[in-house]
Amino acid sequence: MPLFLSSGDVLADRRFDFARDLLARGDAPGAADLLLQAIELAPAFASAWFALGEIRADRLNDRAGAIEAFQQARDADHSDRHGAGLRLMRLGASELDAMTPAYVTSLFDQYAPRFEASLVGELGYRGPELLRDAVLAVCAADRPPRFAQVIDLGCGTGLVGRLFQPLAEMIVGFDLSAQMLAQARGSGAYARLVQADLVEGLRGESSGSADLVLAADVLIYIRDAAPLLREAARVLKPGGLLAVTAETHAGEGVALTDGLRFAQSESYLRDELQRAGLQVALVQPASARNEHQAPLPGLVAVAVKP
Repeated sequence: MPLFLSSGDVLADRRFDFARDLLARGDAPGAADLLLQAIELAPAFASAWFALGEIRADRLNDRAGAIEAFQQARDADHSDRHGAGLRLMRLGASELDAMTPAYVTSLFDQYAPRFEASLVGELGYRGPELLRDAVLAVCAADRPPRFAQVIDLGCGTGLVGRLFQPLAEMIVGFDLSAQMLAQARGSGAYARLVQADLVEGLRGESSGSADLVLAADVLIYIRDAAPLLREAARVLKPGGLLAVTAETHAGEGVALTDGLRFAQSESYLRDELQRAGLQVALVQPASARNEHQAPLPGLVAVAVKP
């Protein structure tokens, strides 16, 4: 369900609910009109502005009107919990930039209760398995490796932790979302869980303390991967591994997809891993999830700290 932030005006909120009902019945113009009525009652109603922007962009083919509405939504909520800035980027109305922490936190706090059913059950998510298979391929040992300390970046509900638990003596999980961490805590896979921005969380870890750093479906929420990769390289011991999954695209650099996630080209990912001081051991095509019943283009990569 989309994020809803009350306007503080009962009548305005009610018109928003009526608009949502009309849209569900296929009446986009009627829903847009009701949202405008709600905005007249509460001019700083961020959720109404954002919903109006979506209708104008996705249903009414009104790009200029959508840009105006998304700008108003962002102005009404400076932390941009709805992600209006991303919609403006996708419409070409602003430069490619980072997702706000408030947007990512809100997204996953809402998503946590149904995360695994939706991602694994409906979208065929296989990011953790891709990481495990890639790590085992790079280790190429006669028997499975054993890692003293593993860091799971963006641990979510604990899918990666549960899968890597047989290979690890201790796993530490980082995530922005308190609701996701509550789910991960119940998995029993983690010795320690930390609610933090991932770069800031890594900065709190000692240099050379980790044998393996994992990032499944993390780069899709990061515009500039360099700070995260540098910190991951710092906390790794010599010989330690960093394993990541990413969405990719046919161009160069970083692009914002229709799904409002960031996709990295293979050359960009290789270059950033090397700039972080890591040696690329494996990069190969691998789709971590489906979208519209088709595998999304993706990559799995493993790099080694010299």
